[in-house]
Amino acid sequence: MRVLFVDDDAMNRRVVHDMLKVAGVTVDEAPDGASGLAKIDAGDYALILMDLRMPGMDGLTAIKHIRERADAKAGLPIIVVTADTSLDIREDCMSKGADEVLMKPVAMKLLFQTMGALIARKSRKSAISA
Repeated sequence: MRVLFVDDDAMNRRVVHDMLKVAGVTVDEAPDGASGLAKIDAGDYALILMDLRMPGMDGLTAIKHIRERADAKAGLPIIVVTADTSLDIREDCMSKGADEVLMKPVAMKLLFQTMGALIARKSRKSAISA
């Protein structure tokens, strides 16, 4: 499985990269939304992990661009991984196209459970529409 993690903090990217590597997941990284969109154009991902607060293009803007695509990549599962603890952050992210929101620091078990649930949901939708 190949995952894209978009986060401006190199240490956050390293921690998540190392967690996913243990499970055999290939992780590509991008430091901002624009770089993340370029990687999505060029790559084939099962899932996207997206930070919110980044220089240049933020995570919500990047999610908007992904959801507006005219190809199958518009439906990629997106998990927001954020340190933002505002009361309405989950609702805001979900209303803008995120599939799930996890708070930093992310526990490995919760990350794997969430990723598995979203990929399974996507597989069920694909099977139904086929």
